[in-house]
Amino acid sequence: MATLTVLLGDYPHTRPLKDGTLTVPGVDCRFASSAPLYPAFARMVRDREFDVCELALATYRAGLSAYGYTQVIDLMHLNLTIGELRGEQNLLNEWLYWLSVYGSPEQGAWGWQLDGHHVNVSYVFVGDQMTLTPTFLGAEPVIAESGKYAGTSAFRREEAVGHRLFTSLTDEQRKLAVIAEELPPDLFTGAFRDNVELNYAGLPLGELTEPQRETAADLIGLYVNRAREDHARVRMDEVRAHEAETYFAWIGDPGPEGVFYYRVHSPVILIEFEHQAGVMFDNDTPSRRHIHTVIRTPNGNDYGIDLLRRHHERSHR
Repeated sequence: MATLTVLLGDYPHTRPLKDGTLTVPGVDCRFASSAPLYPAFARMVRDREFDVCELALATYRAGLSAYGYTQVIDLMHLNLTIGELRGEQNLLNEWLYWLSVYGSPEQGAWGWQLDGHHVNVSYVFVGDQMTLTPTFLGAEPVIAESGKYAGTSAFRREEAVGHRLFTSLTDEQRKLAVIAEELPPDLFTGAFRDNVELNYAGLPLGELTEPQRETAADLIGLYVNRAREDHARVRMDEVRAHEAETYFAWIGDPGPEGVFYYRVHSPVILIEFEHQAGVMFDNDTPSRRHIHTVIRTPNGNDYGIDLLRRHHERSHR
């Protein structure tokens, strides 16, 4: 783990694992959807030398798949795009992100969090097991039409495959899948919604046809496969084992340019996607220019809490 050693250097922003949890003194280590909660204990990448920035990026690459890493970097680039459009590059840019590292690989349990506007990734590694939840990713705009990163786009597949799954449903299946008429103001399990109890709702995946099941698996894979291939494979096996308890829910307009919300929910995974009203843009109603997504692990394993608890119990026997 030479990358981490060099990256951390002499800066006291790492924190030990205590009582089976990731701790930050005086701060509840919860997932935020925009500005970081604890910059005093993290490295603001923008303010470091270029080689340290590269080491930070290497840390992300080591924990994510090539697909997951590319997606995160694209979203950071799109953050600069909105800064360019608003003339606020000092507040919205590709480097205004915080990296916090907890524990150490030598302890057998450690993790990092990447926090900033529209990018919040929580990574915990315990022994040979890893969790990458909660992870919130968003973008506004979702396509850079000008500027330094013109042509960059985000969530094209998450949008298209979710839409394809719903439009493949029969009328009877849609009656179960649709859970409301109006889009919620935001994700049900977004910022500061850790361990929220969300009832299962929608269409059980067990009632899908084989082609529909393949589309559902493709959709889930877009979120799970952000992790390294070996860990993503284990995670997908876990998700498939609970297919009979997995539900697909939908709210919104299934038309070609419609805006919508969807959710995939089981005992081991919770995915949400939603088109949002403008924040940086001035549209008061949801549009396809602004998207929020989240993936969580229900039943106590966001942030690897359950893994860390078991690790702590074993190490203190």
